[in-house]
Amino acid sequence: MAEPIRPERSGQLFERALRSIPGGVNSPVRAFRSVGGTPRFIAKGSGAYLWDVDGRRYLDFVGSWGPLILGHARPEILAALERVMADGTSFGAPTEAEVVLAETILAAFPGMDQVRLVNSGTEATMSAIRLARAHTGRSLLVKFAGCYHGHSDSLLVKAGSGAATLGVPDSLGVTAAVSGQTLILPFNDGEALAEAFAARGGEIAAVIVEPFPGNMGLVLPHPGYLEELRRLTAASGAALIFDEVITGFRVAYGGVQTLYGIEPDLTCLGKIIGGGLPVGAYGGKRELMALLAPEGPVYQAGTLSGNPLAVAAGLTTLRLLQELQPYPELAQRTAAFAAELRALFERAGIPATVNQAESLFTVFFNPGPVVDYESASRSDRERYARFFHAMLERGFYFSPGQFETCFLSTAHGSADLEQALSAVRDALPELGGR
Repeated sequence: MAEPIRPERSGQLFERALRSIPGGVNSPVRAFRSVGGTPRFIAKGSGAYLWDVDGRRYLDFVGSWGPLILGHARPEILAALERVMADGTSFGAPTEAEVVLAETILAAFPGMDQVRLVNSGTEATMSAIRLARAHTGRSLLVKFAGCYHGHSDSLLVKAGSGAATLGVPDSLGVTAAVSGQTLILPFNDGEALAEAFAARGGEIAAVIVEPFPGNMGLVLPHPGYLEELRRLTAASGAALIFDEVITGFRVAYGGVQTLYGIEPDLTCLGKIIGGGLPVGAYGGKRELMALLAPEGPVYQAGTLSGNPLAVAAGLTTLRLLQELQPYPELAQRTAAFAAELRALFERAGIPATVNQAESLFTVFFNPGPVVDYESASRSDRERYARFFHAMLERGFYFSPGQFETCFLSTAHGSADLEQALSAVRDALPELGGR
């Protein structure tokens, strides 16, 4: 068994943070509540690695929850930030670079005519829903159990991500009136989808979906499911919103919709388009986007929207992705890693499912298949906590929550992944099994 980590400096900082920050963290999953123990306070990152304030190095499978597809502290991104910072950090006025970023995003998404930059994925989804309601003149929103679309009120109903990990699918402070305008369906259930549209199709303003849900752990759509969702929304006049905050530019240069050849009415983006800095965006057909102020009557604004630093980091990231075209190799490397994990757990007699798509994967301690929120929720959280700490003690940083997605970057080399697999082999006796 690996020698236990004594995170003395992290522990001191966490105790200090608890006095000034609710729960000691600025986003719930960081608190390690679902796995126990002391959260690591990070001092720096480089390539595929993190270093905590106690000087311990970790191979990072979180990647800031998705945006760091090129790894930590990519030199070209740091250089772009330095160039932009020399001229100022925020102006509250338009810049040429944000126009270039908008044009770059539009070129990647055939179904998108215009895009509005915001500061987070939550802002993007919240604004897209408001726009869809204005466009359709309807109120009812459809979302799927376990899909997380940010923390605006109408979306904190059967949410995934940290809410699933904490066992709090609904948040206090969300009124019955707001939640009553959100209809929850099970993901991947075509029959439930058809029944909902047959009964209430004329009331539905929009359906919002993560095409590859990543916040109940990674779940993949059944064949034909997304296509049927597109058909039903089009037939009923409802807007289809793809939340590609995680998957946009992560699974392919144009996201899941490019892989499947589906054009949603609105797309929400974030993470990679800011290169690791705070950002969000939503875009769609011109007829919808023309409703936004100042052109139309739907109001949305943001002091820091189009922030020069986020735009510079995002543009540099997208240009590198165009040049490098890393997607095939990333997908192959992640698939091979996931297959080895499955084989290790199977040989050890440990019930586990490893879902994988492109450079995303999740380890569920669950015999599977994991296809929706209900099946994901049957996972053994205590065993996941043992797995997490066994790997953390060996220098490998996985998601500190069962219901999250892990990521590979271009910085993860074959030797790094072999070391991770060796650590898993070493940790298997701590997980139980035969």
